Amino acid sequence: MSKVLVITASPRGERSVSRALTTNFAQNWAKLHPDATVLLRDLGHHPVPHVTEPWVVGAFAPPEAQTPESKAAIAVSDQLVEEFLGASQYIFGVPMYNLNIPSTFKAYIDQIVRAGKTFAVGPNGYEGLVKGKKALFITTSGGSFPLGSPTGAYNFQEPYLRAIFGFIGVTDVQFVVADSMNQGEDTAKLSREKAETTLKELTASW
Repeated sequence: MSKVLVITASPRGERSVSRALTTNFAQNWAKLHPDATVLLRDLGHHPVPHVTEPWVVGAFAPPEAQTPESKAAIAVSDQLVEEFLGASQYIFGVPMYNLNIPSTFKAYIDQIVRAGKTFAVGPNGYEGLVKGKKALFITTSGGSFPLGSPTGAYNFQEPYLRAIFGFIGVTDVQFVVADSMNQGEDTAKLSREKAETTLKELTASW
C-alpha cells in the first residue's frame, strides 16, 4: 500500500499557487488510490526548527556528551526522518524565493539529510540510502527561469532540489512548473493552466 508524504512550503494560504496546485493534485490522486495513505506536512504554516548547536551535538556527539537540549533537538529530526523514510512517494509544493527554495523547506531538508540515516559515506564515497522512491516537485515562480534558457542560470531551485534529493537516493523525480506568476494576469493564467493540465495528466499515471 502506498504512503504519500505531501509537503507544502508556502507561507501563503488561499493566494498560494504552489499550495493550490499541490493540494489539488494530492486530493485528485488520492481519489484514484483510495487504499493509499496521504500525510500532509505544512512547512509554510508550521515550520520545523533550523539546525542549532544542540542539534549538532545530538547528531554527532557520543552519549556521554548529550544534554537534555541536544536530545530534544535531535528527537525532532529523528521523527522527521522516520516520517520521510516511511513514505513511498513524495509530493512537494515549492515556490521560488530569490532564485532558490524558501528557508522553511531548506530547514526541513537539513533535518532529514543525515549521515547514517538517509546517506552513508563508505569506501566508494557517498551513497544515498533512500532508494526505490519517487518524488513530484510542483514549483512556482514570479519570473520565468527555465533551465537551458538565457535566464536559466538564475534558477538555483530545480538544480539544487535534483542534487540534494539525488544525494540521498531519490532520483526518480518529476518537475511541474508554473512560472511567470508576476508577469501579467494573462501570462500567469496561461502558465497556471498549463501546469494544471500537466498535473491532471499525471494523476492517473504517477
